Amino acid sequence: MSEEPTNIRTLFLSAERAREALTSAPDSNSPTYQENLAKVIATYNECLKLSQQVSLFSSNETLEDVSSSDLQYMSIPYHLAELVQKIQTQRDPIARKEVLLKAQSFYERFLKLLDSYDMLAKSDAKLLEEYLDDRNNFTTVSNTDPNARRNAKILRYREEMEMKNKIDYLRRNPKLAENDEHVVRQLHLANIKLQVHQTFQSLESIAQELHILSLAPPAPPEGQSQPGPDARQDGRNDRDKYSDRLDSQLPGLKYSGPILSSDGKPLRPFTLVDNRQRMKQNVFRPDHNLPTMSIDEYLEEERRRGGIIEGGGEQSGIRPEPDEDNLDKADEETMKARAWDEFKEDNPKGAGNTINRG
Repeated sequence: MSEEPTNIRTLFLSAERAREALTSAPDSNSPTYQENLAKVIATYNECLKLSQQVSLFSSNETLEDVSSSDLQYMSIPYHLAELVQKIQTQRDPIARKEVLLKAQSFYERFLKLLDSYDMLAKSDAKLLEEYLDDRNNFTTVSNTDPNARRNAKILRYREEMEMKNKIDYLRRNPKLAENDEHVVRQLHLANIKLQVHQTFQSLESIAQELHILSLAPPAPPEGQSQPGPDARQDGRNDRDKYSDRLDSQLPGLKYSGPILSSDGKPLRPFTLVDNRQRMKQNVFRPDHNLPTMSIDEYLEEERRRGGIIEGGGEQSGIRPEPDEDNLDKADEETMKARAWDEFKEDNPKGAGNTINRG
């Protein structure tokens, strides 16, 4: 457009170079990166203000009325949304939510601008309607069938790769666009179409992150600090501080008061012990059983209980030497031997086994 100020092109090119330099930065959380990020965002915001001052884009125009060189300025809200998402919030859920809502607003502005020029495909226009109807639960694939969701994801991925290949080809061959405005226009339109795909993915990611942040516990009021990790060591673990006791974490249970009610029901957890001194003694003790008596004491105890046999005799299992002068004892032993021999003759070995007999 002829009314376009001469400095918007220079300002936009400066912002583009600075944004590309950020992509190669090693650490996005470093103070230097965040400082440069703030400068780039400010530059894009200035470009956005300039485009509004001269009414660079109007609802009364169509896509054919926009010059090829002005198409690149349609992406200013998209770049702002991407950059705002990279702002470091130091794990502050409230600040992070503000960042996400701001980025979401820029993405919406980008899509609505394209929709006003009928630049959205039918599928993208339908996604925009679904998003505006339910921002909190937006998803690029609403089908509940896992296979259908997978196929839709693959289709969108292939479309995105085709657009990237087309843009890379046009950028690798700058001579094609030197004297052909149509090639330049196709390059900008392909770039915008790719940004639309990435916008819907980012809006889905933002909706999911906002849902997670909504589940986070509320921050404590100003002036009220939470107990530190060493609160148990410095003597500050009272009722309002941290405690690892289970009964302190259950509602309705207290440390003091009666253990049992009048009808015998327990009012709080307790442990039965015989006396306080025994409980104190059991606090520090080895994890293995120690000997309670010496070996001599053990043998003496076994001897007292009759577990040790001494002195010989029949109980010792030692057969005494036969007395040759005791004829009665000798005759008794001879009769026992003969009886045993007769028994063996009458009952040969194996005679009682009748199982395998025919």
